[in-house]
Amino acid sequence: MQTIFGKLEFFRSLKAHLFIFILIAGLVPSVIMRHAILQNYEERAVAVRTSDISNQLKVIANHLITYGYMQGNTAEVIDAELNQLSNLYDGRVLIINSDLRVIKDSYGISQGKILISEEVINCLNNQGTSKYDKKNRFIEITTPIVETMRNDAQLTELDNTSQSSEKVRGVMLTSVSTDTIVTTMEILNRQAVLIEVLIAVAVFGLAILIANLLERPFEKLTRAIRERKEGYTDAPIEVYDYLETEHICDAFNSLQSRMKVLDDSRDEFVSNVSHELKTPITSMKVLADSLLAMEDVPVEYYKEFMEDIAAEIEREDKIINDLLSLVKMDKTAANMNISQVDVNQLVEQVLKRLRPIARKQDIELVFESVRSVSATVDEVKLSLIVSNLVENAIKYNKEHGWVKVTLDADHQFFDITVADSGIGIPEEVQEKIFQRFYRVDKSHSREIGGTGLGLAITRNAILMHRGSIKVTSVPEEGTTFVVRIPLTYIVNG
Repeated sequence: MQTIFGKLEFFRSLKAHLFIFILIAGLVPSVIMRHAILQNYEERAVAVRTSDISNQLKVIANHLITYGYMQGNTAEVIDAELNQLSNLYDGRVLIINSDLRVIKDSYGISQGKILISEEVINCLNNQGTSKYDKKNRFIEITTPIVETMRNDAQLTELDNTSQSSEKVRGVMLTSVSTDTIVTTMEILNRQAVLIEVLIAVAVFGLAILIANLLERPFEKLTRAIRERKEGYTDAPIEVYDYLETEHICDAFNSLQSRMKVLDDSRDEFVSNVSHELKTPITSMKVLADSLLAMEDVPVEYYKEFMEDIAAEIEREDKIINDLLSLVKMDKTAANMNISQVDVNQLVEQVLKRLRPIARKQDIELVFESVRSVSATVDEVKLSLIVSNLVENAIKYNKEHGWVKVTLDADHQFFDITVADSGIGIPEEVQEKIFQRFYRVDKSHSREIGGTGLGLAITRNAILMHRGSIKVTSVPEEGTTFVVRIPLTYIVNG
């Protein structure tokens, strides 16, 4: 029962985990996608702007050479282009000659000053660079101002081509603002956050709906189990919405059926115990009352009545001892005293003790050992197993009958077979003979003094050894019990 409620609690907690999972599964991808899209847009926008400005700067660099701007010539066209570029991109343009002197500053701040930087020096070596400063929001581009030098002196009759070389006359150092890109990103980010909020609301509602739909069968199952626990009904539970609820229902219904069988068995056991214990007491009371009712009773009567009372007391004592043995075996195998035992010798000792009983009833008792057997078992309990089976075979035998005990073994188990020529057991009741107080022939059992607990005790002792017992019988021909026990005791892990 605790296991079933544990499963229900697990599935109930699973609802909360599922709810959280749906929220995360809905929101996390959108957050990741937002950051990925914004980052991709920023990189793409910066790359496009850098490419556009670089192309324009190359055109202006060519104009600077064409108009002789680097040699000190002034040109309104160049100034107009530089101002237009500066205003269009909210930037600053510095023109630096080969002596690292600023000859033009669109801001008019550094004009005439010397500017030394790694980027400018690299650019004078005809290595243009571009750099994006994300923190300060600007793109810095260096563009070499290159003049192509032609040399026509080496013309030959076979070669009409002219050779040319390039010379860097200066550098255009341009810084342009990326505020428009950042502004666009902020707008996109706000729109994306709004979409995320809408998605969160939708996912939240969907998560609640799905979680409630998933929990409903478990609530129904919990309610049904509680009703049965309180005793309002004992009908089987049928909540087959999910495979999990079906498994729980099957487990609970199976448990309920087993508990009902155990309750019935307990009631029957209590009834049988009461009856078995009451019968000798009733007999003793009748005998005692009879003696008290008679006057001047002869000594012979007293002696006869006292013998009968003593027999009933002995019977009561046997029933109580068998019950105590059964209760001890019903608990655990913790009291198993395992040791290495010579099974052949043990069986011979048991049969030696029972042979006087067999001779008294003219029963032939035979022992056949196929091979020597040594096993790790509880010697006392194994003796009890053999003794009960052989004693029953003697008690329920026919006149001039026989009982044969056979011992054999393989590499894993040893077998003790007890066969007799007795009255036999009907096939329809063979499964019941191991039940407590069950008797096939109650009148015959009472005559020989059986308590109906011997086979139940025997079966429990065999199970404690992790063994098995089987019975085959033909009425009026005989019965055979086969006990199979591991050679090595298996500790229950």
